[in-house]
Amino acid sequence: MAARSKARKRAFQILFEADQRGASVQEVLADQVRHARSDDRQPPVNDFTMQLVEGYAAHVARIDELIATYAVDWDLDRMPVADRNIVRLGAYELIWEDGTPDAVAIDEAVQLAKEFSTDESPTFVNGLLARFKDLKPRLRRDTDA
Repeated sequence: MAARSKARKRAFQILFEADQRGASVQEVLADQVRHARSDDRQPPVNDFTMQLVEGYAAHVARIDELIATYAVDWDLDRMPVADRNIVRLGAYELIWEDGTPDAVAIDEAVQLAKEFSTDESPTFVNGLLARFKDLKPRLRRDTDA
């Protein structure tokens, strides 16, 4: 598995854990960094993982607003936890991470859905992120305004 794919997987796990614990992603990220420093069996949290988690945290309200607006027939709090956090991470990377090509951000999110969620989840994740991709110039403009 490529280094960036591993970093995305770790970022997803941090978002998922924060959601399950009702904690902030920054708190869980700090716990993971501290744990990796004190336990040689734990892999370190790499820079790209931190970049994704911190970037998501900076835009969390807007990302949840977008998901709530465009996830047809799904309330954010009723969405499966894995799907919700995969889409959150994918939306952040797609809209705000200029160094990641759009197709890569979407494909990586779909791969996470295949690994961690239901058989229907990859299609859901792909469709919602594709919608964000189509709206990206407007979504960025609305956020920057």
